[in-house]
Amino acid sequence: MKAKGFTLIELVVVIVILGILAATALPKFIDLTSDAETAAVKGVAGGLASATSINYAAAILSKTGAISPVNSCATAVTTLQGGVAPTGYNIADGAACANGAGTCTVTRIGGTSSISAVAAITCTS
Repeated sequence: MKAKGFTLIELVVVIVILGILAATALPKFIDLTSDAETAAVKGVAGGLASATSINYAAAILSKTGAISPVNSCATAVTTLQGGVAPTGYNIADGAACANGAGTCTVTRIGGTSSISAVAAITCTS
């Protein structure tokens, strides 16, 4: 009768290969904190840009005055849910509103490093 299975040497070779693959891939997964913080800042910037665009659309459609006038980053923040910047983020003026558009700089306060992103806002006044 012929024996079936793997030899000890074959198993050791497979374990060594898996160890080498793990050693090369592990550093890529260890420090995901900075990537997560960058994505969060870009998410807040995207939310601000989206909120001002929705506000602009509401201004065009309804013309009731119930919208928030946006002419700077300080007034653009009022279009976010709750009317304030999320905790841990600073929103500062970038390019002034001109021809219906401007920019704001969103910066993470604290965290592992200073991370910022630019939000393109739509101005209403």
